[in-house]
Amino acid sequence: MATRTNDNVVPTDGIRVAHAASWVGDRGGSLHVREAREEAEEVGLAAGATRARGAGHRAIEEDPDPLRTCFERDLDRIHHSKPFRRLAGKCQVFIAPDDDHLRTRLTHAIEVAQVAVSIARPVGLNVALTAAAATGHDCGHGPAGHASEEALSPFLPSGYHHAVYGADVVLAPLNLCAETLDAVRNHSWNRPAPATPEGEVVAWADRIAYCCHDFEDAVAAGIVVEGDLPDAVRDVVGADRRTQLHRFITTMVATFADTGRVGLRKAEADALDAFRAFNYERIYLRPEARDQAQRVIELLRSLTSWFVDHPEETGNGPCPPGSDEAVAEAVRYVSGMTDRFAYRLAVERLGWDPAALPRGV
Repeated sequence: MATRTNDNVVPTDGIRVAHAASWVGDRGGSLHVREAREEAEEVGLAAGATRARGAGHRAIEEDPDPLRTCFERDLDRIHHSKPFRRLAGKCQVFIAPDDDHLRTRLTHAIEVAQVAVSIARPVGLNVALTAAAATGHDCGHGPAGHASEEALSPFLPSGYHHAVYGADVVLAPLNLCAETLDAVRNHSWNRPAPATPEGEVVAWADRIAYCCHDFEDAVAAGIVVEGDLPDAVRDVVGADRRTQLHRFITTMVATFADTGRVGLRKAEADALDAFRAFNYERIYLRPEARDQAQRVIELLRSLTSWFVDHPEETGNGPCPPGSDEAVAEAVRYVSGMTDRFAYRLAVERLGWDPAALPRGV
């Protein structure tokens, strides 16, 4: 125990505490260690949910953590990783905006995780796996939005897909569980179905989150107004992000309760389709956005080609200029850049006019 004297906490049993009122329970009480939580998952999760077991299925075997389940460990590794931190400097929709309130890839990932966990928890899916996959799902994105995929695809035999590259290259050094990587790799709807229901939840949460918050950002940027939203969306899920997210999340939970499957009943699913189609027409593919995307593609391809010819500049050891190794390293390096870092190098290394750099709003 400890006593408080003025503003100082005085230890009386050999420990220091930050605040005197930090008592949790009697000494010798049971700890909620990994094994105990794994046992709780066995009986507490839904029948088809993914269970955490030991160290998990990893490319490189590891000993289990004494306190964390394998998926909790994955989430922690992603949170502390450089690829996740760099998402703060990668745009969601609007490239290098002056308005700091517009979303970045980092805030998008956080919002996707919130939506995904809000669906997974009440239906009895594995929350830690869901959170890990949602948090890391966009770590494979290059700078300046989806145009980076088209920019980098010519440099790789199978093309550049942010979900696949994120799981197989960017997050590979973290030695994450196979289930986490699968959910990252297959969160995009143009990919095969995820192997777990948690991965399927992340796929839905990603689409729900970006439809709602990209529209909110576009309103804030003056590109659209709230009244532009089609009745097919407004009449079903509402006109503001808070109402929309609540309706989509609660309907997904209700759909699971009614059917036992991860999905969305027809009315809300149709509204989500209409929402996405509206965003593509009025936000993502508007003429100004297409013009900026072409600038992004030109910039990133030129920058990647420069690093293919100057592999020593990536700081990852020497390799022959123009070699397959140099190409792979150039793609890895450029894809990891933040928007502003890529722009700075375009000016410094390629002589780009700053006035010609892409702008998102």
